[in-house]
Amino acid sequence: MQRNTRQRTAILETLSRQDDFRSAQQIHEQMRADGETVGLATVYRTLQSLSQAGRLDVLVAGDGESLYRQCADTGHHHHLVCRECGRTVEFLAPKLESAMTAIAGEHGFTDLDHTLEVFGLCAEHSAARDAGDAGGSAEDEARPR
Repeated sequence: MQRNTRQRTAILETLSRQDDFRSAQQIHEQMRADGETVGLATVYRTLQSLSQAGRLDVLVAGDGESLYRQCADTGHHHHLVCRECGRTVEFLAPKLESAMTAIAGEHGFTDLDHTLEVFGLCAEHSAARDAGDAGGSAEDEARPR
């Protein structure tokens, strides 16, 4: 059982206002901006403790940095993550779960556990990219194809 400290409560409150995954440094900076006095080491320890207790999801970024998010669904779920803004959507995939269980069984694997994050562009950033691609410059028009 984890103690409910002032710092733990403040970290959870900060995370409850975020829709995307955040690094410990980003969470610490947000807390300082909100007037909280908590050390970075405390933020790291608390995030690690909360993730081990299943209260937070952890995503390991391409550079190896751990990113944290308080998810609405505490059961098993997956994430769609925008590569541009970090917007994250939780989703369930029962057919995928069944397929993975079947594949594991074919190979003699049991007691399965996994995480799945799908990276792409959210609707807003897809539209912005498509608008940018459609609006070529005069220089682009003059270029031979």
